[in-house]
Amino acid sequence: MTGRSFFRRLLRYYTLYTIGFIVFLFAVTVLEHEGFPRNWIGYVFMFSTIVVYAAIGIISRTSNMQEYYVAGRRVPSFFNGMATAADWISAASFISLAGGLYLWGFDGLAYIMGWTGGFVLVALLIAPYLRKFGQYTIPDYLASRYTGPYSDNVVRIVAVVATIIVSFTYVVAQIYGVGLITSRFTGVDFSVGIFLGLASILVCSFLGGMRAVTWTQVAQYIILIIAFMIPVVWLSIKHTNIPVPPLAYGSAVEKLGEREKVLIDDDKEKEVRAIYTQRAADLEERLATLPDSWEFGRAEIQHNLDALKAGNADLQEIRQTSRELAAYPKDPDDAERQWIAKRASYLEKAKPPQRHTEPFPGDAEQSNIKRNNFLALVFCLMLGTAALPHVLVRFHTTPSVGEARTSVFWTLFFIMALYITIPALAVLVKYDIYTALVGTDFSKLPEWVSYWAGIDKLHPLVNIEDINRDGIVQLAEIAMDVDMVVLATPEIAGLPYVISGLIAAGGLAAALSTADGLLLTISNALSHDVYYKTLDPHATTQKRVTVSKLLLLMVALVAAYVASLKPGDILSLVGAAFSLAASALFPALALGAFWKRANQQGAIAGMLVGFAVCAYYMLLTHPALGGSAAGQWFHIAPISAGIFGVPAGALAIVVVSLLTPPPDRRTDDMLTHIRTP
Repeated sequence: MTGRSFFRRLLRYYTLYTIGFIVFLFAVTVLEHEGFPRNWIGYVFMFSTIVVYAAIGIISRTSNMQEYYVAGRRVPSFFNGMATAADWISAASFISLAGGLYLWGFDGLAYIMGWTGGFVLVALLIAPYLRKFGQYTIPDYLASRYTGPYSDNVVRIVAVVATIIVSFTYVVAQIYGVGLITSRFTGVDFSVGIFLGLASILVCSFLGGMRAVTWTQVAQYIILIIAFMIPVVWLSIKHTNIPVPPLAYGSAVEKLGEREKVLIDDDKEKEVRAIYTQRAADLEERLATLPDSWEFGRAEIQHNLDALKAGNADLQEIRQTSRELAAYPKDPDDAERQWIAKRASYLEKAKPPQRHTEPFPGDAEQSNIKRNNFLALVFCLMLGTAALPHVLVRFHTTPSVGEARTSVFWTLFFIMALYITIPALAVLVKYDIYTALVGTDFSKLPEWVSYWAGIDKLHPLVNIEDINRDGIVQLAEIAMDVDMVVLATPEIAGLPYVISGLIAAGGLAAALSTADGLLLTISNALSHDVYYKTLDPHATTQKRVTVSKLLLLMVALVAAYVASLKPGDILSLVGAAFSLAASALFPALALGAFWKRANQQGAIAGMLVGFAVCAYYMLLTHPALGGSAAGQWFHIAPISAGIFGVPAGALAIVVVSLLTPPPDRRTDDMLTHIRTP
């Protein structure tokens, strides 16, 4: 079959698929209008889309090595761009990015600028050369590029370890998103939801490898873009009467700005912020009197609990006090960590609401710190994008180098369709909450508040507390998690529940598409680069594919278990993956293509030094990893650790390469070949 006829056939199939999905959407809308239970609508959306993905995975099953690893190298650039966009538009983009913009305003634009700018680097510096090289994995490329006095497997193993750590960190965030969506829209426990979503991931990638993942990702992109656009267009019409969200953005920002002025000067808002200031001061006093304050606090809660039990108090009150005692810091050191974090939270809540469009607010010093962190994050996200193994491997699937370049264009086009809409959604949802929720009587809170607060009892995704006891919701009393804003948008805006189900299907598609690619990248690195290239070079192709499938299953189960522990929010986990990828892999990939003097010893040193510096800085400064903000260099946040790891890795490659013998003639010829148009 020729490339043109194959393209036409794919276009026909996916056009029919899109029409079928739209018809399905109308059918479910009619069912809701006729009284179909809301819970069942969630089930229908979740399980019908999963069945579709599983069916594509089963149809695309293969044991052919080239089909399993690189989809037969025959994916047209248009569809590869769509699949790469789905691979890229992860739970972080679909679920968390609009939430980040909602909470952080201008600062959140760093994610959009960094992620989209990274694809320019992919097109210019990486993708064409990888495709012309023509192997299966990133460690394959680095091992062949950096030959020298040591075994090629030294570079390969270092690259494999970096690939696995980066991809595993990223995939945990995606599986966390799967659990969040599944638990909210099916009612199952969060941990159970993770393993239900994992089953659909495995059906796609386990049976057909890259071939199944590619065609599933195209189907997932279609669902996620439809799911994202419908509610944001609805909100755009509701608040601005403009049906094109990017065009409505200016009008919505202006209306939001007027509402922000009112809330900043509101007396009730000032009253709540003053209470938070006092709470922070109380914690400051407790911190100053440790360990006595810790012992006194614990004894006081224990005394209250004993008194309640002795007085036959209400069972609910006894349970609440028991939970308070169980959550109390276990020792003075733990108290210090918790109280410092809580004090910082209170001080943040005590500040007036930040204007959505104001860049880097605060005094001169604070403004400079925020500006530096903004630029550092953009830098890390750009270079991390250009080094992410699961994204780069997609450019091995195109028929030619020219198609790889064109594929990057289509990837940016399909990502742009979502990314130019995300800022509008953040502003429209923010305006809706500032006008509809703020000022509501606590006895008349909308249903979505209790729904989302009940998903995770220990770490509620939304919390609204009557701080000043006036019975009215103030903005300062609302706390929302970045990971729930988009998923709750239909309910916040008062849209039909069918749109909530649609959003869930879109979020699930985004998380599953990226998880598929990441798990496949990890298992292929282990099976191809460790098992075949290092342990058993004479393994048959059938055995290699079988080993890859078994490793895929093992990695998926471990990732699901780690995600069930809730190690962090989606954006922070994804940000860490980008900094690690940029530090460990980008210098070796970029210098390997453009600097012939870079040699094996330099590449090994660069990958190890870059990764070590990045990981050390994260451990030093991230509270969840036992670090402290006091250890920050130049006040750079741990998510941007790559700002130190990348220069360190690049410098190590340059210095070590210049101090050791140059690469051999074969490496020089290979570079000349891949750089020849």
